[in-house]
Amino acid sequence: MKTMLKNATLLPEYGFGANRVSVIVENRRIVEIAAKMPENFQGEIVDCGGNLLIPAFYNTHCHAAMTLFRGYGEDLPLQRWLEERIFPAEDRLTYQSVRVGTELAIAEMLKNGIASFSDMYMFEDAVAEAVLKTGIKANLSRCLVSFDPDADIRNDSRFAEFLALSEQYQNADEGRIIVDLSLHAEYTNTPKTCAIVGEYALANGYGMQIHLSETQKEHEECIARHGVTPTAFFKRHGVLEVPTTAAHCVWVSDEDIEILAEKNVSVAHNPVSNLKLGSGVMPLRKLLDAGVNVTLGTDGVASNNRLDLLREMQTAAILHKGVSCDPAITVASEMMALATKNGAVAQGRNDCGRVEVGCRADLVLINRNSLHNMPSYDDYAMLTYSADSSDVLMTMVDGCILYRNGEYTLIDEERLRREAQEVFAHYFD
Repeated sequence: MKTMLKNATLLPEYGFGANRVSVIVENRRIVEIAAKMPENFQGEIVDCGGNLLIPAFYNTHCHAAMTLFRGYGEDLPLQRWLEERIFPAEDRLTYQSVRVGTELAIAEMLKNGIASFSDMYMFEDAVAEAVLKTGIKANLSRCLVSFDPDADIRNDSRFAEFLALSEQYQNADEGRIIVDLSLHAEYTNTPKTCAIVGEYALANGYGMQIHLSETQKEHEECIARHGVTPTAFFKRHGVLEVPTTAAHCVWVSDEDIEILAEKNVSVAHNPVSNLKLGSGVMPLRKLLDAGVNVTLGTDGVASNNRLDLLREMQTAAILHKGVSCDPAITVASEMMALATKNGAVAQGRNDCGRVEVGCRADLVLINRNSLHNMPSYDDYAMLTYSADSSDVLMTMVDGCILYRNGEYTLIDEERLRREAQEVFAHYFD
């Protein structure tokens, strides 16, 4: 089926200036961008009303099912938050609760213009079910942990779950699902496990998701244990030889940044979560200047508490100005890339993240006429400093409209609310 998005305004980088255009979508992709509306068009026509049509957002670090724990462990530092609240709650998770929690997260993400998310969690087959049902995209990874220095992770049930996930869902529905490998962190894995997983990923063509130098404690204790930083530790054991997305990178050194650039590691910046947990502030400008592919992630809502890439982009843009006392350290026109095309690259979706002919049609329509967006002299500045998730009028993924004007096309919102309330009651009765 063809869809024409007429009377759309594009960002200046696409070369149409202030002129309204028609974007035509067919078979998941953008097939034409025309200054004039084609005559005798056969298909659905969506009038964008002059509003801003942008690439959809890519959430490159998430634990989707943690919607179940939103507000459950507040005002604690990371280690206490994990050990006193999150780990005990996660012990009670089931396939069904993860499926419902993930679908709740997906509904929130679609409403906020997110077309794809990178997930590190458990019961990832339940996550895959929710992804296929709702039309969104995802990079899924069954998070691996290991503490026995003599054990072989390939004999672990978690690794078996990863293998089953990959066998059933890798590249499902023309690549909507991509299965990655995942090592939770240096401090939750042995050197032997990291070496085995790194070698397996390289031999079998898997991407990697890791947590990296999120806290000062994590960073310094790794140096005490191994004599090197977490970044150097993962490099030593071959983990960074495959396309890797490293979440957080708050405490990375200048030498670490050189390694990340050398190994083409994508870094997922999670400013809201890092601030809320008191973890610190990632050195964004240093990473960008070194040529590192920096993206944006929300982390789980238990430490955020929202799945909103616009908020992450705006927080990142303002935060780094404040801590550096330099208003030019971030520029509105460069922030959009972190939320869109850089994220698509990190997920291995090189045909996504841009409004160009041949790209997958992951698109979001932003209301330029909201009172808080008027006037829009500069649409990059509008997106970076004034736009809100309430301005998302439409979210399209792979050419399918999944959210429009407050309603979902594939999600029964009332049913989802009922199921979520039943699951919440189980945890908080």
